[in-house]
Amino acid sequence: MDWIYLDYNASTPIDTSVRDAVVPYLEKAYGNPSSTHWAGIPARQAIDDARSKVADLFGCSHDEIVFTSGGTEANNHALKGVFFANGARGHFITSAVEHPAIVEPLRFLETLGAEITIVPVDRFGMVDPADVLDAIKSDTLLVSVMHANNEVGTIQPIKEISAICRNAGVLLHTDAAQSVGKIPSGVNELGVDLMSIAAHKFYGPKGIGALYIKNRIRLESFMHGAGHEAGRRAGTENIPLVVGLGQAALLAKDLEPMFRVAQLRDLFWSRLIAVFDERIVLNGHPEQRLPNTLNVSFLGHVGAEVLAAMPEVAATTGSACHSGSVEMSPVLKAMNTPEDVAAGTIRFSLGRMTRDSDIEQVVGRLKNIIG
Repeated sequence: MDWIYLDYNASTPIDTSVRDAVVPYLEKAYGNPSSTHWAGIPARQAIDDARSKVADLFGCSHDEIVFTSGGTEANNHALKGVFFANGARGHFITSAVEHPAIVEPLRFLETLGAEITIVPVDRFGMVDPADVLDAIKSDTLLVSVMHANNEVGTIQPIKEISAICRNAGVLLHTDAAQSVGKIPSGVNELGVDLMSIAAHKFYGPKGIGALYIKNRIRLESFMHGAGHEAGRRAGTENIPLVVGLGQAALLAKDLEPMFRVAQLRDLFWSRLIAVFDERIVLNGHPEQRLPNTLNVSFLGHVGAEVLAAMPEVAATTGSACHSGSVEMSPVLKAMNTPEDVAAGTIRFSLGRMTRDSDIEQVVGRLKNIIG
């Protein structure tokens, strides 16, 4: 059996066109992009070109894009930037299924005096916009709700939440690391003020991301130093990675390949249902979910043990197994998933390189392992 990669939500392979775009910049354009001489000008042009490609993907102005070291930094910049720009005080709202890159910065801000409200999700992992409305207070600075969940794939009602935030005069941030390149993620369509992405989630290199900051939004700089990124993020730009992000953004704008991925995901689910019937459960929203994500629970089994029995398949469990006990993931816990269901959870996330034969081989292996 071949090695099969079904963990695209964790990280994607670098597309060949991204690799080809990056390699020349490991050898040329070595000048500092802040320099105005012959060596610095090509470097600046490469950064400007990449910024335009990311802005085109977002549907925004190029000067609303700040390059970061990845999605985690972009999230930290959004949250901490708003907090410190408003006198290091205020109220934040987030959801119960956010990535640690949102949860942990908010916990940190809480130690500095910020007030945090966590709104619940339903059994599908979806936020009710009415809960966001009820949570808004006079000193609410920011609502941060992810566009799509990395574990179960549920897509959040960002447009509805945006309307609520606009009416209340509250900023809206979304972590779009999982949605960019899979579903439409334009900032104007979503109605967000801040949006974070990470290149390695859509066939770009690791260590590079971007934060969209709507014009006239005031954030404290995340990195202090020289005036890079229009004074918003100090540090000389990593030209090869920035170029890679730009090329990945160009690819991500074309969502046509995701229709085939969605068909493969649905084929996968239908084959699993045919084999396991009532012994398998789908986690997440049955319709409003990412086209590549299939999170399922094999009843009566432990997901980690199932994956351990097929080491040639790269996928992720929804619960951690420690010393004979199973610890449910915060996302499944927030969805009120029964413990016996959560124990058997595996997330299969497909991508543009996934083949029909990959699905058939994994179904066959699962049938042999589980019976």
